[in-house]
Amino acid sequence: MSESKPLDSHHLKSACSNCSVLELCLPLGLSDQEIERLDTLIVQRVKVKKGAALYRTDDPLRSLYAVRIGSFKTSVLSIDGREQVTGFQMPGEMLGLDAISSDLHTCNAFALEDSEVCPIHYAHLEKLSRELPSLQHNLNKILSREIVRDHDMLMLLGNMNSDERLAAFLLNLSQRLSMRGYSSKNFVLKMRREEIGSYLGLRLETVCRGIAHLRDQELVEITGRDVRIRNMEGLKQLISGCHRPPLC
Repeated sequence: MSESKPLDSHHLKSACSNCSVLELCLPLGLSDQEIERLDTLIVQRVKVKKGAALYRTDDPLRSLYAVRIGSFKTSVLSIDGREQVTGFQMPGEMLGLDAISSDLHTCNAFALEDSEVCPIHYAHLEKLSRELPSLQHNLNKILSREIVRDHDMLMLLGNMNSDERLAAFLLNLSQRLSMRGYSSKNFVLKMRREEIGSYLGLRLETVCRGIAHLRDQELVEITGRDVRIRNMEGLKQLISGCHRPPLC
């Protein structure tokens, strides 16, 4: 994790109980006393500059990372060196779960903007989870959510055309931003269109055509990275026969 660095000021020490995304993260549903014990595992927040790696493929598992501020993408490299984006993470979501099975990270995690994470030492988290069943339950739910996300991606890639994939992607971002107190209809994309295409299994030109198609149907307006959803119900109807919007 050489490209990221801890925040120096002791005033910036992380506290789960004071976090704005508490209700979306690992401490969800824990008692005040249990949250205090979890707090002891988070020594300090780590700042990650835009474009820097939080971890890379084959780095050893040391910590799981709760996104506190900003956003990330996870990706893998194909044999010929092309990047395949596998997910986008927002505040309240966890990074590093990929390394649990082998103790090595199987993907890269890059900051899409200046971001901050709360590192949770995994060995210590395992020990505390054995003592706090509610914490173990939350960790199991997070792992289950990853499995559901993978199933949803298979559904998206197997059953949806390009316009439906793009609509599902925008709806998912809208829902996740709304859960964090942001507008569900007006937001800024943190990722490039090439990265969206990689995630959705589409070429860049197909993404651009899809945006134009959604605009022509008066469903969305996208200027640069600024998104305005004009017809939320219309977007939902577009994918109504294709399962729920996939998790990113």
